[in-house]
Amino acid sequence: MSDNDSFQQRIWQIVAAIPYGTITTYGDVARLAGSPRAARQVGGVLKRLPADSQLPWHRVINRQGQISLTGDDLFRQRDALEAEGIEITDDGRVALDRYRWQP
Repeated sequence: MSDNDSFQQRIWQIVAAIPYGTITTYGDVARLAGSPRAARQVGGVLKRLPADSQLPWHRVINRQGQISLTGDDLFRQRDALEAEGIEITDDGRVALDRYRWQP
């Protein structure tokens, strides 16, 4: 297993642990995975998940508390978060101080 594979595995494990009704940031996931400067890579790993993945990828947003995705993906993520009771402003912002997961 390469270092890249183990980083991907750590990301999957961390994202799987994010509790229902909470969110975290790409940077938080990267930090927990041991690579605090790898927030973009976290986004890349999540972007490559299969469509039928059971991982709660939708619980990961950017450090400003906003959904980074666009188009249909933005609406899929917004709908999934709202279904968990997470409030999102019209401009796609989530209150980090209220919903952020603190492992």
